[in-house]
Amino acid sequence: MDVRIIKGDLLDQDVDAIVNAWNRNIIPWWLLLPQGVSHAIKRRAGTGPFKELATHGPIPLGQAVLTSAGTLPHKAIIHVAGINVLWRASERSIRNSVRNAIALAVEHRLQSIAFPLIGAGSGSFNEQKAKEIMEDELGKLESPLTVHIVVFRKK
Repeated sequence: MDVRIIKGDLLDQDVDAIVNAWNRNIIPWWLLLPQGVSHAIKRRAGTGPFKELATHGPIPLGQAVLTSAGTLPHKAIIHVAGINVLWRASERSIRNSVRNAIALAVEHRLQSIAFPLIGAGSGSFNEQKAKEIMEDELGKLESPLTVHIVVFRKK
């Protein structure tokens, strides 16, 4: 697996799919005031991917769901339940989210995927520790994917 750490905007990555660290679909999409990555996706992709996601019901912690990318240039968005109902991430939720997102990407024959630092925004997890956990988990997986871990660059 080719893993790269990139500083930039997740939505601007030249990849087949981006990952959205979602809040487990407990709040209806139309009531949610998304933050961080989810907010950026909703603003640029439209509400279509979130309406699709809502049809799956609550996502168990650490699991992943694939939707269309709306108006974004990607083939898909993979939504992971990286934070729990108290809006907190854990090492386990991060590891499971990475593993399940990669499995979905492989299942759908995607060639490349970009992750934000799962749990480091709304999930209040330490950014450096989240990056280390993600790199460690990706190092355990065998896949032909190109993976970007995108560290947000403030504009």
